[in-house]
Amino acid sequence: MDGKASIPSLFLAHGSPMLALDGGAWGKAVAAHGQQLRSLRAILVCSAHWEAPGPFLLTSAEVPGILHDFGGFPEALYALDYPAPGSPAVAEEAVELLGGAGLEARLDLRRPLDHGAWVPLRYLQPEAQVPVVQLSLPRPRTPAQLLAAGRALAPLRDRGVLLLGSGGIVHNLGRLDWEDASEPRPWALAFERWIRDRLAAGDVPALLDWRQAPGAAESVPTSEHLDPLFFALGAAEGSPESLFDGWQLGSLSLASYAFH
Repeated sequence: MDGKASIPSLFLAHGSPMLALDGGAWGKAVAAHGQQLRSLRAILVCSAHWEAPGPFLLTSAEVPGILHDFGGFPEALYALDYPAPGSPAVAEEAVELLGGAGLEARLDLRRPLDHGAWVPLRYLQPEAQVPVVQLSLPRPRTPAQLLAAGRALAPLRDRGVLLLGSGGIVHNLGRLDWEDASEPRPWALAFERWIRDRLAAGDVPALLDWRQAPGAAESVPTSEHLDPLFFALGAAEGSPESLFDGWQLGSLSLASYAFH
C-alpha cells in the first residue's frame, strides 16, 4: 500500500496471549497484511483490555511501554517486549476529532499498551518502529458510540494512521474446549457466521443489535472483545476483506477483517 491515503481499518482477533510466542497460521496472515502497509505515520488501536469509566482516553506518552496483563503463562511470555514509540501529536488529533463529534476524550500519559494491542502488533509491525496510540473503551458504552468514534477518527486514515480494533467476535473463557481445540462449538459458529453475513451485507442496524443473534449469549458473555469491531467498522464501513478465519479452544474466534 503506497502513500498515506486510503489505509483500511482493521479488526484483528488476538485470542490467547500464547499467540505472541507462536502465531501459527493467524500470525502468518497478519504478518502478510502488515507487509502491504507502507509509510504509516502511526497506529491507533482500540483493544478489548482497556476499559475505563467516563470519556474516551488516549495514551499520550512518548514511550508508552507495555503491560503483561495476564497470569499463569510461561515465563517466556513475560520476557517479551514491544518497544514502539508513542505519538502525542496523533493522540491530540484524536481528542480533537472525537470532541468535534460530540464524544468527550482526554489524554492519558501513564497508560502502557496492553496485550490486546502488542500481541497482534508483534506480527503486523514486528520491528516496532511505527508509533502506537491506544484508545480506551468507555464504561458504560454502546455499539453505536463505538461506531461513532470510528467515524469521528476516520479522517486519520488519510493522514497516514492505521485504525485498528483488537478483540474477538467469539470470546468465552468459561467455555473453552481443551479436548477438541480445533472445532468451534455450535453456538460459537452460529454467532460468528451471523456477524460475518451481516458485515458482508453492510447491515449496520442489525450488527448494532447483535444481542438478538443466534448464540450471542454464549459467544459474548461480556462485550469488551466484540466492541472493537464496531470501532473498526465505523472507521471505514466499506466491504470487509477476510484476513483470517480460525479458532482456538472451541470458543475463541480468530476471525480478522480489513475494512476498505
